Amino acid sequence: VQLQASGGGLVQPGGSLRLSCTASGITLNRYIMGWFRQSPGKEREFVAAVNKGGGLPDYADSVKGRFTVSRVNAESAVYLKMNSLKPEDTALYYCAATTVVWGLRGDPSRYSYWGQGTQVTVSS
Repeated sequence: VQLQASGGGLVQPGGSLRLSCTASGITLNRYIMGWFRQSPGKEREFVAAVNKGGGLPDYADSVKGRFTVSRVNAESAVYLKMNSLKPEDTALYYCAATTVVWGLRGDPSRYSYWGQGTQVTVSS
């Protein structure tokens, strides 16, 4: 099983990035997919999740209205479109897969598979 995250980079405040996560070795439509991020010295935090069918996206309050999570199961891919980026969005971003119930989507310990992370840096 492999999750490959990509699309990170350096962007100015107010800019946009689109992260991608491609999966191999699993049937993606059996998994809730989540995005998490982690900054140095901080715990890994929930960013967004999307259910197996692509509906009911959920977001952390800190990114609501700026980030959009989506998935294309036929392509084994999940995306995170990030707009109006702020310096506090700077972090290593991870995609992850879980089969737990939707109510546990925000708990990183419930995710079975993780990508390697892609760095997002928001700075002028």
